Amino acid sequence: MKAIQITAFGGPEVMQYVDLPDPVAGSSEIVLDVTAVGINYADTHQTENSYLSPQTLPMVPGIEVTGTHAGKRYLASVSSGGYAQKAVAHEAALIPIPDAVTDQQALCMLVQGSTAWHLLKTMGSVKPGQTVVIHAAAGGVGTIAIQLAKMWGAKVIAVTSSQEKVDLAKSLGADEVVDARDADLGKSLRAANGGRGVDLVLEMVGGTTFDQSLLALGNFGKLITFGMASRTAPTPIHPGSLMHGSKTVAGFWLANCFGKKELMNDVIAELFALVASGKLRPVIGSTYPLSKAADAHRAMLARETTGKVALDPAL
Repeated sequence: MKAIQITAFGGPEVMQYVDLPDPVAGSSEIVLDVTAVGINYADTHQTENSYLSPQTLPMVPGIEVTGTHAGKRYLASVSSGGYAQKAVAHEAALIPIPDAVTDQQALCMLVQGSTAWHLLKTMGSVKPGQTVVIHAAAGGVGTIAIQLAKMWGAKVIAVTSSQEKVDLAKSLGADEVVDARDADLGKSLRAANGGRGVDLVLEMVGGTTFDQSLLALGNFGKLITFGMASRTAPTPIHPGSLMHGSKTVAGFWLANCFGKKELMNDVIAELFALVASGKLRPVIGSTYPLSKAADAHRAMLARETTGKVALDPAL
């Protein structure tokens, strides 16, 4: 089979398009014929070995695919590496794709859709009337989080950069849009909320974006961090500083939900139902040939992508 393999850690340049033996299923596993591969920002950390869990070489990157087995379509997290024409998945990780949902739409839900759901519900406990700030609002998580937050009665302040991304965020329901490049981002976020502090921030950039977002929180506000795309750590926080304003800073990693039906399968089934009903619109971004996976990573790192970025294993 064709696959992307890395034998040394680094940036997109270490990704090699190679022939590998077909994977073999173990106990309670199946081999999927992959129809589409999801790319997540975490994949760029995976190839660098800068992810939360240590990586080993050689490695096929990626964890998220759609594929077929015995004539049925599935969405699955995979154990053998997703950037390939075939992948091994545990039977418990298989999520049947409804007829009313396309493979591309389904691919938006495994990592990014469920992350958006958990950030807002499990971690953020969002309530009607609250104000939610969504960073990287035109990305895979952000485009879904905007829609879910609005669906659940929140005011949404989207943070993004280019005019194309501003227009996308507004089309999905964002009430206000703030420029991610604003040097005084915290002040601008409060201004977008009528001069008041915000209730919830979904933050995955790190660095000064994290620092400024913390300044934007109102009393009892929550900041949920779920990534550090800038590769720059924020300023360390003294615990006592959170007492003023009774603020909360928490982290979220989707890996803690894997293997738990109520946290993954049930959530994705709910998201599928919203997609099938037309209430949730997955934003399908660019699809690259599997052989051009490195180009997809370069585009993502350069912030040139919107919505869900995917690989076509047939190309």
